[in-house]
Amino acid sequence: MGYPTKVQLIQRKESQQWYVNLPAAVAAAMDFQKGETVEWTIQDRQHLLLKRRPAPSSQGSRKR
Repeated sequence: MGYPTKVQLIQRKESQQWYVNLPAAVAAAMDFQKGETVEWTIQDRQHLLLKRRPAPSSQGSRKR
């Protein structure tokens, strides 16, 4: 089953920003977390691949 989603465009005087929202059901099924970083790869004009980026190591990054 697919989840149709519209591409949105925000136009400003000197820039454009494009948005594709992830439906809640897809985010839940993928167990996405708030603030998670993902990476888009263009396979061809019909396919985008959304890939999870590895989470940064939490060791040594804590402030005491």
